Amino acid sequence: MEMIELSIDNKVLRVKKGTTILKATRKVGIEIPTLCHMELHNMNIENKPGSCRVCVVEVDGRRNLAPACITEVTPGMVVNTHTVRVLNARKTIVELLISDHPYDCLVCAKSGNCDLQSIAHKFGIRRVHFKGEKSTYRKDTSPSIIRDVDKCIMCRRCEMMCNEVQTVGALSAVNRGFISVVAPAFKMNLEQSSCTYCGQCVSVCPTGALTEVDSTNKVLLALMDKSKTVIVQTAPSVRAALGEEFGLPAGTLVTGKMVAALRRIGFKYVFDTDFAADLTIMEEGTELLGRLKAHLAGESNAKLPILTSCCPGWVNFMEHNFPDLLHIPSTAKSPQQMFGAIAKTYFADLIGVKRQDLVVVSVMPCLAKKYECQRDEFKVDGNPDVDFSMSTRELADLIKQSNIDFLNLPDEDFDTPLGESTGASVIFGNTGGVIEAACRTAYELYTGKKLDVIEFESLRGKEGIRSAKLDFDGLTLNIGIAHGLSNARKLLDDVRAGKSDYHAIEIMACVGGCIAGGGQPYHHGDSKILRQRRNAIYREDKNKTIRKSHENPYIIQLYKDFLGQPCGKKSHELLHTVYYDKSREEITIHHD
Repeated sequence: MEMIELSIDNKVLRVKKGTTILKATRKVGIEIPTLCHMELHNMNIENKPGSCRVCVVEVDGRRNLAPACITEVTPGMVVNTHTVRVLNARKTIVELLISDHPYDCLVCAKSGNCDLQSIAHKFGIRRVHFKGEKSTYRKDTSPSIIRDVDKCIMCRRCEMMCNEVQTVGALSAVNRGFISVVAPAFKMNLEQSSCTYCGQCVSVCPTGALTEVDSTNKVLLALMDKSKTVIVQTAPSVRAALGEEFGLPAGTLVTGKMVAALRRIGFKYVFDTDFAADLTIMEEGTELLGRLKAHLAGESNAKLPILTSCCPGWVNFMEHNFPDLLHIPSTAKSPQQMFGAIAKTYFADLIGVKRQDLVVVSVMPCLAKKYECQRDEFKVDGNPDVDFSMSTRELADLIKQSNIDFLNLPDEDFDTPLGESTGASVIFGNTGGVIEAACRTAYELYTGKKLDVIEFESLRGKEGIRSAKLDFDGLTLNIGIAHGLSNARKLLDDVRAGKSDYHAIEIMACVGGCIAGGGQPYHHGDSKILRQRRNAIYREDKNKTIRKSHENPYIIQLYKDFLGQPCGKKSHELLHTVYYDKSREEITIHHD
């Protein structure tokens, strides 16, 4: 590899040919501010349109300032990163960006997490010298995501996530010059586009141009209504990330403090979505074994490979892009929706509360969950199984609003019966976790033997597409795993083409799984944070007394007292769903 010698701020260094000035400066501990640049190291994807120009530097012999993120080093290059000219240029650029930006920082959802705000503060900008026309667009509110395009700075991070990482294609740059903007084609609303609501665009947006639909006020109103019994469920990956919002290191498990905080907020019962994840395994695992037996018996209509259906972003993606394969995903609902269905039937009867008087709130790492709980098939006479879905960030905000000293809370346990869970359910938060949990149960149900080793290490990893062969006492089970919708597309293209020999495939919309969901604390592309969250999830699994879903005593009791048997008549009615072809949905074109 050819090496190049250059000087940066009087420091001589050698870097590989093709290295940008930005990456070279970081090697010598110099941090140049950026807005549009973002590198996702674990996916080998880099966003560098060179559009914001905040990263400009001075290069000897070059008349104009050079954008560091896209300018490659050359032999003997002399770079200065903080001359008066450079500093004034950066400040002017940021002022120009602010001049076409709303001045509503005090009420903006991204206040405190806004890169433009942070850079303006860093540069000491106290007033904007440029006044003129401001862009004005209509606000677009979908079930999960709000687009406030007046705050868009054309960094195109969202476009990169939507098109390269997720291959959804809902967002792209349209128009030119002053009226350019990132938006769905033909000025559609997100709700009418191919958007899956995965929320990855929200995760990387540096301003308040993309935010989640906030449910906290509706939840607070429900808590104030004395006629309602309000309960809450929390997803497995929330406990591994919530602490970051209170200054704790990534991967700090705060399960007990989270439960305590929710009780102090006013929820009557605090339950664990992990309980419903165990329930999902019972249904999905039984469905897998049923299809396998049909396949082994030579039945031509055996629907293989079975696809996991826990992730609503992935389900929405499939409904839009692979309607011809809608017969192969598991019909099992997601844990969020299974919980809601059980809560508003079994549990409501248990505590003597009418369905319409029970309010179910979920805390999820995922923005697609907001959309999922609004789907008509998850309602009974218009009453949703899950009333409101909040993100991890929303829960953190609600805890702070409630004047709760989170860090000094005692650890408390979930309520029973819908709060008891196993280690298998906890790992749902990681890529590979759902299929591993399913295999722990499916193996023992199929073979009648105990697992010698609980962990299926071959199903774990960070590769975007993985495969493994599992020995079910003489039966070889071929497993496929994909996380990130671009990887899901590759896997499904093979299934469509008849090139796949998988028996079961797990797909998660977000890279890394739910730990990197669009509703989690912002990780800004730092793969180290995701790794720490992932490790925390596996730690919680190891510390569980029971680590297989079919051994959860409350799940066993639920089937005995209420459901009957997995994939039976009653469980199918309550815990299974159908999918729809969304590839030909009509669109409405709006005119600004």
